Amino acid sequence: MVQGHFEADTKLECVRCLKEFTSPLDWEFTELYAFTQKSLSESELLVPEDAQLDIAPLIREYALLEIPIKPLHDPECKGLCIECGQDLNLKDCGHSQDTDDSPFATLKDLLDE
Repeated sequence: MVQGHFEADTKLECVRCLKEFTSPLDWEFTELYAFTQKSLSESELLVPEDAQLDIAPLIREYALLEIPIKPLHDPECKGLCIECGQDLNLKDCGHSQDTDDSPFATLKDLLDE
């Protein structure tokens, strides 16, 4: 049995404003390795003949599961202007952020019905 608790910092990019930020990750796992093919568990992890476990790929997989799908540097992030690309967290550019001019606006109306 292998158990571990890990903490790391990773650089992510905010999905709204594209600002790069550092986010903490914190995870733990427990995995069971088998000594023979006959005693394999559902994780199908087998102790190699030299008895040296390389858990780096396992740690990487668990770390990747901790990264948010849509990372935000701040839950109140205003994002970028849809017209000029100005970071709206820094200043307001004066453009309307209304997305009804989009060619997909009619599809949204269909969802509302």
